[in-house]
Order: sequence, then C-alpha cells, then structure tokens
Amino acid sequence: MLRLFNTLGRKLEIFKPMNDKFVTMFTCGPSVYQRSHIGNFKTFLFEDILVRYLEYSGYKVKRGMNFTDIEDKALREADARNMSLKDLTEENIRKFVQEMEFLRMKIPDYLPRSSEAINEAVGIIEHLLTLNIAYWHQGNIYFDPLKFSGFGELYGLDMTQWPAKKRKFHKDTYPGMRWNRGDFIIWHRYNEEEEEVYWDTRIGRGRPSWNIQDPSMIKKHFSETLSIYCGGIDNLIRHHDYTRAILESIRPYPMARFWLHCHHLYVRGKKMSKSKGNICYTDTLQERGYDLNEIRFFLIYGHYRNTLNYSEQRMHSVAEKLRTFRERVSRIASRTDQTPGTDAGVAQRIKEAFAERMDDDLDVKGAFDKVFDLVSGIDMKNLSPTTTSGVISALREIDEILQVIFQ
Repeated sequence: MLRLFNTLGRKLEIFKPMNDKFVTMFTCGPSVYQRSHIGNFKTFLFEDILVRYLEYSGYKVKRGMNFTDIEDKALREADARNMSLKDLTEENIRKFVQEMEFLRMKIPDYLPRSSEAINEAVGIIEHLLTLNIAYWHQGNIYFDPLKFSGFGELYGLDMTQWPAKKRKFHKDTYPGMRWNRGDFIIWHRYNEEEEEVYWDTRIGRGRPSWNIQDPSMIKKHFSETLSIYCGGIDNLIRHHDYTRAILESIRPYPMARFWLHCHHLYVRGKKMSKSKGNICYTDTLQERGYDLNEIRFFLIYGHYRNTLNYSEQRMHSVAEKLRTFRERVSRIASRTDQTPGTDAGVAQRIKEAFAERMDDDLDVKGAFDKVFDLVSGIDMKNLSPTTTSGVISALREIDEILQVIFQ
C-alpha cells in the first residue's frame, strides 16, 4: 500500500486519489528563461518515477506540467540576449522537451504555457477583486495573504511574525531563500518605458505575475481537487503557499490532497545555480563519458526528499553499480541451461522487495538495492529456463518504472 509524505501536514499518509477513474496530478514545470540543468531534472525525474509507479500500481494518471514563459527573469534574459521573449522561451521549451525524451520521461497529458492562460488569469483576478482579497495599487494588482485563512501552512510559516505594517512586493521573484512578509503582486501594469510584452484585457493592459500563472493553468485543465501537486523544495518559499491561497480563495474545495516536494541537487556541497557558476547539463555528463542510462540512474538513485550531492567520484560509483547490475542481468538472460531451477519463487521475491521499498514514499535507492542483492544472489549454476524467464519478466516490469536496465 503506497504511502507518500504529504508536505501539507508533514507526515506519511496512505495514498488515496480523489477520483476513482484516474489520478489527477500537476507538477510545477520549468521557468524557461534559461535551459534546465541536471539539478532541475532531479525533480522532473522524481515526478516521472512517481507517474510510472502509480501506473505500475494499477492507477491511470492524468497529468499537467506548466512552462513559465512570462516573468521578470525571462524579460531580462531576452533583453540581455537581444532576443524576443517568444524566441527565447520557444528555444528553451524545445530543448526541454528534447531532454525529456532523451531521459525517457513520460510526456504529460498537458503542457500549458503561462502565455496561453491569460484569460484564465484575468478571470481569477477579477474574482479576487470582487472578494476584496486582491486590490489595485498604482496600476498593479496585489493579493493580501492575511485574507486567506491557512496561509503559510505548506511551508509552516509562523504567521504571528507577520508585520503589522502593510508592505507590497512588486517583483515576480526575489533572490535568496527568505519570505517576503507582505502583499504579493498578481498583475503587472504595462510600463511603456520598460516593457514590450503585454496583453490588452478586461482589467487593462499588462501581464500576469508569476504567482497567478500556475492557478490559471490548473484551473484551465482541472476542475476538481488534484490528487497530487509536485514541485521542487524551493517552491515552498514564496510560491506554493501563494498558489494554494489564490486557487482556494475562488474555489470551494482544496487545491490538492497530496503535496510532494523534491530536494535539491548540490555540487560539492553547494546548490547548483547559474549565479554560482556550477551548472551541469546532460550533455556535460555525456562529454565525460556517461551514457543516457547512467545519467538517468544517477538522478533517480536516491530518495526524492534527500539532497543529492554531485561529484565525479559519486557519479562514477553510481554508474559502475548500474553497469555491474546490467551485466549480471545480461548473463541471466543468456542462460539456456536445462538444469531444473532450485528457486522458482525468486521472481516473485524480486517484485515484492521492489514494491515494499517503493511503497514507502518512493524509496528508489532502497528498492534498487534490494533487487540488486536478490539478483546478485541468484545461483547461476542451478538456474532453469523457467526461473530465468520469470526473473527477466519481473525485471522488465520494474524497468517500466526505472528505464535503465534493458534500454
């Protein structure tokens, strides 16, 4: 029975979807002002494993993942590169989808872009204005978090520390991992001197802010409580609590039943980021001699709620473990010995051991290590064709999730 750690409540819970027909799931996708690095793909691969394991467990999954293609950072990057915003974001979206395919990630049912949900964003803002949760100020529109009961529950924010003096925060995002304790912007008025990107809408000329964009895309594709909402752990700062507050303010039901957050990938103890100059891409690892299977395996071989530290030594060690395992599986698959097998139940034990660890909050490392030990312990001298077939069949089922054994 699958148990997942729900960020909302900070505890392991038995997974129960909202809908008997399929699991509804939305994942916070990339901000496409720049190319995604392997630190970003650690999160996206965790979500891929989650989808695949849900399907392995018998569920059907309907999933959306957004592209953030309108934000302050993208506008600055486009200006710095002397490109249009559309050309910049289209280039990075194309690269991202190519890398999803390269890493054998399942493509979500919906891949909405912020720029495609302007009407939905405007509709939400109009609703918030009528509720007096949002308000106009100098042409911008702001959301007052104190008007939403339960604000900060995802992060665990101490609302007693909220300042009495009202403050407004005007940017889409801010550097660092700190809270902006005040009202946050949801609509940027058009500034002719600074920006060329805008939409003419019922609330005037301007563009939606970052924090209104996810609610608008979710609302466009899902009209019920999501079973699961996913993202990186950094989204717990100044983002997911905002998203939840906006959407639950206009709908009479929770935004999601389960909230799951993946932790960072570090490089020699530091978070991978453009500002630190330690970014690594999938083709960087290919240039160092690692193939697709080894790159995917390195990024999934762990637990999503633990940080992963990249070093050349660790990368080499993890890749070598996968090579050893694949060689062992290849030897088993090639057996044609007719000697009766001594353990016809080994295939079942492999599947049970794998599911036991995966059911414990998607412990991919624990699940793989259990399978590795069982496969390594198979007596090759007394391995019958029947047992061989069962073991290979079990491993192929497992590899529908891992995508690193037979590919």
